[in-house]
Amino acid sequence: MTAPNELRLLPWSGPEGKPCYLDTDDKAGYMSRLADNIEAVQLGTAAELLKHASATLDDQDAGPEDWQRLARELTRALRDVLRVATSRGHLLAGSDPQRP
Repeated sequence: MTAPNELRLLPWSGPEGKPCYLDTDDKAGYMSRLADNIEAVQLGTAAELLKHASATLDDQDAGPEDWQRLARELTRALRDVLRVATSRGHLLAGSDPQRP
């Protein structure tokens, strides 16, 4: 199995919002591929939401409900993207032999 500092942060939370980690040497295994696919969906959703946010900013008729919904969706997308970035950063750090 992988060393403790090489656990993969998964793109979902466990009970009570706690982070979930994957401990495997099989980067092509089912759980690794599932995590990769979910990360891809999360990043795609964030990209689409960014387009929506730009359109809302340009919409003079956007009301408070629109802004509140947009803020909730942007917060959720930012949380997901940050988790993906953290996970991938850990993966990169674990694969770089030059890093201490």
